[in-house]
Amino acid sequence: ISMKENNISGNLFDIKILKRLFVFCRPYMSVFYTLIILTLSLSILQPIRPYITQIIIDDYVSMNDVKGLKSMTLLLFGLLIINAIVVYFHTYLSGWLGQNIIKDIRIKLFSHLQNFKLQFFDKTPIGRIVTRNVSDIETIADIFGQGIATIIGDILQLFGIVALMFYINWKLTLISLATLPFLFLTTYIFKEKVKISFNNVRSAVANLNTFVQEHIVGMNIVQIFGNEKKEYEKFEKINELHLKANLKAVLYYSIYFPVMELFTSIGLGLLIWYGSGQLFMEEVTLGVLIAFIMYLQLFFRPIRSIADRFNTLQMGVVSSKRIFDLLDKNESIKSKNFIKNNNIEGKVEFKNVWFAYNENDFVLKNISFKIDRGQSVGFVGATGSGKTSIINLINRFYDFQRGNILIDGEDIIDYNISSLRNNLGLVSQDVFLFSDSIYNNITLFNDSISEEEVWNAVRRVGAEKFIDNLPNKLQFDVKERGGSLSVGQRQLISCIRIMLYDPKIILLDEATSSIDSESEIMIQNAITEILKNRTSIVVAHRLSTIKEVDKIIVIDSGEIKEVGSHSKLLKENGFYRKLYEMQYENIVN
Repeated sequence: ISMKENNISGNLFDIKILKRLFVFCRPYMSVFYTLIILTLSLSILQPIRPYITQIIIDDYVSMNDVKGLKSMTLLLFGLLIINAIVVYFHTYLSGWLGQNIIKDIRIKLFSHLQNFKLQFFDKTPIGRIVTRNVSDIETIADIFGQGIATIIGDILQLFGIVALMFYINWKLTLISLATLPFLFLTTYIFKEKVKISFNNVRSAVANLNTFVQEHIVGMNIVQIFGNEKKEYEKFEKINELHLKANLKAVLYYSIYFPVMELFTSIGLGLLIWYGSGQLFMEEVTLGVLIAFIMYLQLFFRPIRSIADRFNTLQMGVVSSKRIFDLLDKNESIKSKNFIKNNNIEGKVEFKNVWFAYNENDFVLKNISFKIDRGQSVGFVGATGSGKTSIINLINRFYDFQRGNILIDGEDIIDYNISSLRNNLGLVSQDVFLFSDSIYNNITLFNDSISEEEVWNAVRRVGAEKFIDNLPNKLQFDVKERGGSLSVGQRQLISCIRIMLYDPKIILLDEATSSIDSESEIMIQNAITEILKNRTSIVVAHRLSTIKEVDKIIVIDSGEIKEVGSHSKLLKENGFYRKLYEMQYENIVN
């Protein structure tokens, strides 16, 4: 789907969408059937009260029948209590059903998103994805809480009221409902206007979410370039559009409800005027007139809110369509169920691999190389040459267009994704940490890992002093994105995590390019430890970090230019030597 916010109107009763929604109802069918029974009960209980009131006035009050009056009053009081109980359960169960359904949909959507290629997230604003997962799904709850069940109940109630009114006195009914055509016309106009304004509000919310999310994450860029005023002005405009969209909806409501109140009052006035004349001529009884006044109140109450509920239902259908479009999107990495788990030896081979992030703009061109078990290989080249892309393909963050990648001689596409990634350990230039304790960031919330196992991993990478010096040690809160730690400390935590999970293949993506010399020594010691007896692929910016690897592969513009050891490549006076001289021109003559 396009994640661009469009003014989608959607059909009110889109059968396909509603059928898919009701699939999520299946685990809660007993509650759903109970709701239907309660809705039918309300459509009977509400209209019957004015009829009983009429009987009480005409047959008991006017006849001074005190005994009968007591019995009928108790009956009416009992009906009121039953009605209140039914309304309570109807309101609670419809809300309960809606919340449980959106819980299931949200879990399904989040699970679906977790399997998407990174390419999807590269081209889709996170704020819009958040809007789908939060705001749009919340709207779906209203389909069950305020939508279908309530609308059906209101419509049944209206039919019941009109039927009883015609049964009692057709003339009074026609007079009472004389304003109905105008009322329906007003309701239709309001529904259409509010539908448009709701779409505008939803679009404005998505834009606001996207802007706020991006600018909070990138606040350091805003501040370092002194761009606060410009970004403030942009936010002010987006916020103004959000305000205007909401105020337009408020305007329509502020016009609609007084107009509805006016039509209700006119209908009531006509009833009292005509009904009083009929009463004086003894054409109708006092009980009938009072019952009709009550019926009018009951009739116009759901009419006033039914347009709003239709819009709620329609927005729920629109949101459902957006959610299902995202659920139907096939952005998952292709994989089969071949599982090798801890039996992976660590042999890696690229055979004529071509890869492009965008269509035919190839970042890697006909790449071929072999890495044996336990071998260390360094990739060097200018920025944008395709080094990190090789790491991304091995991790299966992206799918390549041509060629084959083999792990232990098996095509990487045939591996179960979880099985493959359990055997891969990544230390990147910018390590992401969750806003939680160091312990949870190392274990990744795996309850089967003991604290002693974590401490063993800490000691093996030489990070014991670093952890001991922190307040609360392993329980130290790293804050959002690890903001309370330095880049080197975050990378050290990543090394501890790798040591704990013991993968067979280590991928280092310029792990020491953004840290100071002191941190670099500490990280290098940790890396040396985690590389022992493992296949390692090192993407290096500083050539000093790959002098000791078994093999160096030089990449330029997505193509392999040179392969060999550090000493061999220096002698060849090619790409590698030029890169080396640029970094160490004061050392190499």
